[in-house]
Amino acid sequence: MTATDTPPGIPSPARLAGWLNDHVPGGPVELTDIQLIAGGRSNLTYRLTVSEASEASEASEASEASGGPGAAEASGGSGAAGSRLLVLRRPPLGHVLPTAHDMSREFRVLSALADTPVPVAPLVAACTDDEVIGAPFYVMEHVPGVVLRTRADTKELTESQAGDLSRCLADMLAAIHGVDVTAVGLGDLGRGAGYLRRQLDRWQRQWELSATREMPGYAQLVERLTAAMPAEGEVTLVHGDFRLDNVLVTLSPRPRITAVVDWEMATLGDPLADLGLTLVYWTEDGEQGWLTPAGSPAGTRGVSTDATASPGFWTRAEFAAEYARLTGRDVSRIGYYVAFGYFKLAVVLEGIHARYQQGKTVGEGFEQEGFAVPLLIARAHQVLDGLPST
Repeated sequence: MTATDTPPGIPSPARLAGWLNDHVPGGPVELTDIQLIAGGRSNLTYRLTVSEASEASEASEASEASGGPGAAEASGGSGAAGSRLLVLRRPPLGHVLPTAHDMSREFRVLSALADTPVPVAPLVAACTDDEVIGAPFYVMEHVPGVVLRTRADTKELTESQAGDLSRCLADMLAAIHGVDVTAVGLGDLGRGAGYLRRQLDRWQRQWELSATREMPGYAQLVERLTAAMPAEGEVTLVHGDFRLDNVLVTLSPRPRITAVVDWEMATLGDPLADLGLTLVYWTEDGEQGWLTPAGSPAGTRGVSTDATASPGFWTRAEFAAEYARLTGRDVSRIGYYVAFGYFKLAVVLEGIHARYQQGKTVGEGFEQEGFAVPLLIARAHQVLDGLPST
């Protein structure tokens, strides 16, 4: 590989290749391709293609003799014969907010969940040496499956498949909240009690560190969330960002979740906060595009959360009801948690907007993330307006 083959965030393919050669079981291996899978909204994720060093060398020699493409071109990240796919996760570029994007924490959670009903990618190794790629990172096995982010991704699903996928997600969220954290070694992952109060304080601090402008309604929203905070509830493992596009799925013969990903915000806390955020991303038919401001310039997309707007997906109320049936939890005041989810997402997107302005995002579309922030704050107020008075 050459430096020009490498996406941002991997400054030296040679240093990464040397580390992989020393740490991938079954080595030595040769790094033949790096492809950015997702960048900038959370941790950066790359698909790596490696080959056994002897096989890669033989392929390169054969290619040179025939005038064909080199090994890096031939492998292309497709998992061809003689190659192996891995996935690398590292923090975003630029300023990283305190406690965010902790690679060792995410690695620990994935390790603990390996033998639970919650499917996660098998781990390979972690690196805490910033000299390798400029930040801590870890590597895991590649898991088959697709990511469904938009209605364009789900439009070919049958209504039966969409319904089955809704059920899979409800089952999985219940499974996450049913993990025996003490048994798997995560009993000290977070403080648990006082979760909502700490979350509200934390996201206010994040806002103060990343806000780029005055935002009407923000201060009032914090006041309302503080005043309406529910009493202390049950404590479980929480994912922190559970939604359709944070699972890998296969669709045939029936939808199945092959892995839950993006555990960077996992902790111990109130499981209804997880459910509330899932419902924030759960768009119903007719709501698609609501995070794109009215009167925006042509091409402005805001934030796309419309994958569940395709026919056959459950409504938010149906999803919440199934979760309640599976867990026995009271979801009658889930509106507060949904409003809290809008607040949290607004803070996250303001941070991404700040990184974009610093030129530290990787990929396309980040100039439009900031458009969603005032809409999320307004939606949170609307949800709080509808809460029962007691």
